[in-house]
Amino acid sequence: MSESGWLVVGLGNPGPTYAGHRHNVGFLVVDELVQRAAARFKAASRLRSEVAEVRLGPLPGIRAVLGKPRTFMNDSGAAVSALARFYSVAVDHLVVVHDELDIPFDTMRVKRGGGDNGHNGLKSIRASLSTGEFYRVRIGIGRPPGRQDPAAWVLSNFAKTERELLPTIVDRAADAVETLLGDGLDAAQQRYNS
Repeated sequence: MSESGWLVVGLGNPGPTYAGHRHNVGFLVVDELVQRAAARFKAASRLRSEVAEVRLGPLPGIRAVLGKPRTFMNDSGAAVSALARFYSVAVDHLVVVHDELDIPFDTMRVKRGGGDNGHNGLKSIRASLSTGEFYRVRIGIGRPPGRQDPAAWVLSNFAKTERELLPTIVDRAADAVETLLGDGLDAAQQRYNS
């Protein structure tokens, strides 16, 4: 892959048990991107991921590898660092799409760098890459109601009313990724940081 290529990784937990969980919204976004590109994910066991090499956005499109780690969330860094090494993608061309407790549901933020804010997937990636200076598309899932444990909240299914809005949220997040890659961070923030 050339220097202009990107790596876009959606975070989640593998397997049907976790498919509808709030923690898996990153997977939903890269699924949408692969569908837009009329591509398919392929298993890449050496890289501990499913991958698709695509072109995103208006023709001719921007070269990107879409990745879904087949590790559990807490070990996402192993897959992300393996993907970045294999495809020779520098950290300034890495986008991680993930859920965010501290952002209300139906809200998103695009940014570069920062801490992990208690997100175990981000913590693992920061440790594996020895930096947090990658791009993030943060999709709000909101805080749990009452005294519910945040760990239980992220591993719970979206409520019925949330599921009705989810396709629009996922579509908008996929748009944000394409804008970030094509037009840069400032344009993506102006358009999508609600």
